[in-house]
Amino acid sequence: MGTLIYNGGVTLAIDDRTLSHLQVVIIDKLRRRESFTLTWDDGATQTVCWVGQSIPLEFVYSGNRRPVLNRGWLELLALSANSNGGLMAVPEPAESPRPPERIVERRREPVSA
Repeated sequence: MGTLIYNGGVTLAIDDRTLSHLQVVIIDKLRRRESFTLTWDDGATQTVCWVGQSIPLEFVYSGNRRPVLNRGWLELLALSANSNGGLMAVPEPAESPRPPERIVERRREPVSA
């Protein structure tokens, strides 16, 4: 279980996989100088944080391996972050399988004499 530390005081316990996806989306928004809200509901408490460039954030991971990122989940989280409601952790969708690569057969043209 990882931790997101907001403004040096508020701590949100978030599993490492979710935290790594949130980190990508949050850093992407901040890189573009976009402020937004982050809403986290742990089942007992709902926390809403204003995220902006001047507010310190720390991403602390309990594990030592970064999970493989799910592109579909990143896209859903980014859509959430760009909405009026702000960033909320939406459930992870199943990773869509890569389409099979097409095999292109070359036709041999008959050689004319």
